[in-house]
Amino acid sequence: MPKTIRLRAQAFAKAALLAGFSSDYALAKAMEVNRSTVARVLSGELRPGPAFIGGALAALAPMQFDDLFEVVSRTGRDD
Repeated sequence: MPKTIRLRAQAFAKAALLAGFSSDYALAKAMEVNRSTVARVLSGELRPGPAFIGGALAALAPMQFDDLFEVVSRTGRDD
């Protein structure tokens, strides 16, 4: 089954808060993506793409890929 990447939303939100980002706007600016992209990924409306993933890893260092994201089947299950 094809795989995709899903945001670990709780871990992401906690990391952003601990890094001092108090708003989607501030986080988006640090990630160099649009605020609407952050909001849409957080709501589950949009899957994280390369710019989002790279921006998150840069803005939320020392967090690693596995701390913030998980690889799942396209159905959303963890097979």
